[in-house]
Amino acid sequence: MAEPASITHTLEPIFDARSRVLVLGTMPSPKSREVGFYYGHPQNRFWKVMGTLFGEPEPQGNEGRTAFLLEHGIALWDILASCTIVGASDASIADPVPNDLTRIAACAPLSAVFTTGGTASSLYRRLCADMLPGIPHSSLPSTSPANARMRLPELVDAYRPVVDALFATEPLSLGT
Repeated sequence: MAEPASITHTLEPIFDARSRVLVLGTMPSPKSREVGFYYGHPQNRFWKVMGTLFGEPEPQGNEGRTAFLLEHGIALWDILASCTIVGASDASIADPVPNDLTRIAACAPLSAVFTTGGTASSLYRRLCADMLPGIPHSSLPSTSPANARMRLPELVDAYRPVVDALFATEPLSLGT
């Protein structure tokens, strides 16, 4: 079994002044850190879900994925700036230190925050929700291969609130 390691987040957030929705994971996996981009494990279904939601091919490569997010008004980052973790196991996270999410909110007119997975949701509520007061938060299921109980069509349905938030003209009231 892998040993716990102290990890510092090295990926920059993706956002611009058009970003209306913020999607947050917990911490980049070893594979994501290796490829230098979010949801970099080839079995992770995040990018398949995103492409399907918008009726487009799965975005490919770091530049293509960045362009896709910005074109659709989606900001992407992680909750943690650093932590102690065993491999990619969110359940093993200790010593969490949050990223400063106000960095994105200061630039982007966010209307909703979504977290990917139970640990991300819990950490957001505990460490970050106060940074973004008044912005509704909703939990989404993990797209990790560890979440094998959900098939791709179910994940796509679960992620539809992201699209709804992007096209909402009224303030949202999302469940946490």
